[in-house]
Parts: sequence; C-alpha cells; structure tokens
Amino acid sequence: MAVIKFKDVRAGSATGDARAVADIRRPHFGWTMLESPRFLAEAGALALSWPLLFSAPRGDGHPVMVLPGFATNDAMTALLRRYLQMVGYDVFPWDLGWNLDQHSAGENGEHVARRIEEIAQKAGARVSLVGWSLGGVIAREAARREGPDGALRQVITLGSPFTGNPRATSLTSLYELLTGNKVSSNETSARYAQGHQPLPVPSSAIYSRTDGITAWENCVSGTDARTENIEVHCSHFGFVSNPAVFYAVADRLALPEGGWRPFEKAGPFAAFYP
Repeated sequence: MAVIKFKDVRAGSATGDARAVADIRRPHFGWTMLESPRFLAEAGALALSWPLLFSAPRGDGHPVMVLPGFATNDAMTALLRRYLQMVGYDVFPWDLGWNLDQHSAGENGEHVARRIEEIAQKAGARVSLVGWSLGGVIAREAARREGPDGALRQVITLGSPFTGNPRATSLTSLYELLTGNKVSSNETSARYAQGHQPLPVPSSAIYSRTDGITAWENCVSGTDARTENIEVHCSHFGFVSNPAVFYAVADRLALPEGGWRPFEKAGPFAAFYP
C-alpha cells in the first residue's frame, strides 16, 4: 500500500507517522450537501464584516495572481481579488479561462509559467500565487518548476488537494469527465505522492476539516522553517467568500521577502481559526 508522510496537523505536532492513503476518505455526504447554504452564509458574513477586513496588514504593492478552482474561472475569485487590490497589491487573474487542469494550465504547466513570467516582467517584482482548490495544486507545481531563484515569491493554497488520496473528493467522476485524467493512473499517483513536500518558496496551506468537496487531509503539507498549514472554519466554496480566509491571505501576503513568520491566530476573526 502506498503511503505518504507529513506532519500530523490534527495532533498539532510533528509525529512523522506514515499515513495510509487508503485511510483518507472523501468528505461526509452531509458536509457536501451543506456546501451551497454555507457558501451563501459565508458570503453574507463577508458583506457584514467587510470593514473589519481592513484591519489586516497593508500590502507592499507586489504582484499577486489568483488561480480559480476546478471547473470555474476568474469570476469565482473576483471578490478575493478585489479585496486584495484594496489592501495594497497589484492583483492579476489567471486569465486562462475555465480551470480544466492541463487543458488550461498546459500539459507541462507552460501556460501558467508564461503567465507568471508576463506578470513578473510587467511588475518588475516576484509574484505571489493564491490558488483555490485545483488552482492551488497548479500553483504548487509551478513553484516546484520555478525553484527558489525563479519568479515566485510565495504560494498560498485554499482547500487544495495536492497530496494524499486522489479519490477522496466528491467530484472524482466530474473531474475525470472534464479533464480526461484518471485519478487511478500512475501520473496522478506520482503527482500526489510528492505533493506534500515543502516548496522551494514560502507557502501556506489553508484548509478546513469541514470541507464538503475534498478530504482535508489532502490539503495539508509537510512543514519546515517557512511552510505552514492554517486551519479555518470554512466550506469548500467558502474559500472564496469567507472573511477569515480573506484576512489570513492578506496577512500572509504582507510578509516581507526574507522575513517569513508563522501565522498568528489573532485579529477580528481569531474565532474562525481552530
């Protein structure tokens, strides 16, 4: 049986225990059914708490590209992009249409790589990536290709299943239909097997144990001196509408280059971080 190793975030300690991929299950059906009403509630909370979001640290104007989730496009990240723009970043959509994995990002990620290079050259600075769901998987792969001396500054993922069990999602059949990828293939297994390894740039994986689309265990990384996992109370679609997520993203993006520090569960949304 294939295994992966990562820090046991449930225990809050680095146990180094191997976790069998088969032990990671798709979210409970009840959480999946609650995705729509929770998303609407989180959007309402975002509207009500909008002024509080501006207590987050201000940005330094560096470029940020936001990548949408599977089978969505830039419209789904419009609120998050607008907020990040308002707190001081030069924000860009991914501008590659609907996210259908390699059909959009390129067979070898070449379309995303070209987009990163375009933004870096235009802004004259390294680019931070914020990726929701599949967008975060693609963002992490881009960081591995770029390496520590590339055009990327940091990566933030939002409910992104980049490791663990590729079948532990509520959208397996739809994903296979629209992308042509088989989650049981050797290529997918290889993709997930290395996914937990820390990136060559600072990264934060924001995840929720009550995610109704993908298993939360698939969304956490191994950690090191500049890699972390941040738990939040959130639905899967709420990652692009939840005020606590927006605040955490702004807090992470505000870190200076070379001055990374772990996220502190404080501020007006502290209760949303278990």
